[in-house]
Amino acid sequence: MFFFAPRHVKQGRAFIKDARKLLAYKRDLWSDATVADFDAGIRTLQEAVRSRDKAQIEAAASKLDTLAGTVVKPQTDAAWRENCEVFLVAIVIALAVRTYFLQPFTIPTGSMQPTLNGIIGYPTQEPPPNLLVRAFHKAAYGRTWIDVVAETDDIIVDAQEEKRFRFFTRTILKGQRRNYVVSCPRDTLFRYFMGPSRPLKAGDVIARGYYDTGDHVFVDKMSYHFRTPKRDEVFVFSTIGIPTLNRPGTPSQFYIKRLVGTPGDTLRVAPPELFINGQRGQERGIQSVMQGTFEQAVNGYRGYGNGPDHRGWDQLMRAQAPSYLSSPTSSFTVPPDTYFAMGDNSYNSQDSRYFGTVPEKNLMGRGVFVYWPFGSHWGRIR
Repeated sequence: MFFFAPRHVKQGRAFIKDARKLLAYKRDLWSDATVADFDAGIRTLQEAVRSRDKAQIEAAASKLDTLAGTVVKPQTDAAWRENCEVFLVAIVIALAVRTYFLQPFTIPTGSMQPTLNGIIGYPTQEPPPNLLVRAFHKAAYGRTWIDVVAETDDIIVDAQEEKRFRFFTRTILKGQRRNYVVSCPRDTLFRYFMGPSRPLKAGDVIARGYYDTGDHVFVDKMSYHFRTPKRDEVFVFSTIGIPTLNRPGTPSQFYIKRLVGTPGDTLRVAPPELFINGQRGQERGIQSVMQGTFEQAVNGYRGYGNGPDHRGWDQLMRAQAPSYLSSPTSSFTVPPDTYFAMGDNSYNSQDSRYFGTVPEKNLMGRGVFVYWPFGSHWGRIR
């Protein structure tokens, strides 16, 4: 049997198999004489393998290998070619995983706090720590320190956000006398670090403190192909065709919310509680929202609400009243093939109370794991 054949016989058979493939691949490119010689070398090696004589096999294989070397040009830059092939294969595998299995997603806002964090700023009185500490904070917590001090008497008259290398966002603060560059998104800068424009004296702090990047999560894109979404899951969906409160002209986005209503569910919000089909929500995540006592630096976290908190930062959201569940007595039944989404930070979340239900075709997947930063939210999403 093949499994019990001597090693030199197995190697001879493998050489014959490879030689036949090479002959089939090159037959139309080689001359008739070369094809005949190569075919004769294969037959000689076959006879040696049948004899099971180690010396004959090695001699026939060596002769055939020498012949192959004379007719097949060696590849130049073989190491580079191999590395490029490995790199391209890795890219293809990564793209396949991202397309069909797991996709990374960044939490941009605070609508899912305290379950998931968006960008949060923390003003401080003390200047930033040393460079080594800042580097560690950046790697571990996604934390960026800012420290902008007026160099002369001035007043900030404008602020423009710009992208660098498509990944890095910074804000240009334009003063009457000079400009200041801040490594921070414009909205975050004004929401947490800067108040109304005021005259500045040389040495005055314009913005000082740090902000933590939003949680980075993996989204499972496979599960919903095999089962229907379940109530209480944190899920991601596209806003294509959904009348969100996005500013006119902005492209469609992906939102991450908690799924609180499946097709046929009747919902009602009597702050701080969410009622589903006449009963107080029983799911673990929904219970956590209703019982939460978490307090953010800016917005209170007080369970489910019927609309925006007047202390909320988003003027666009405050200007429009919710269309659904806008009072403790109003209810809504989720239509077929759609889902009702709500943010855990209910008083400051743009969700299905404003734009209605999410069609099943818009679902991207469920959030399963926070992979960065390595803070309190790292790990499985609940």
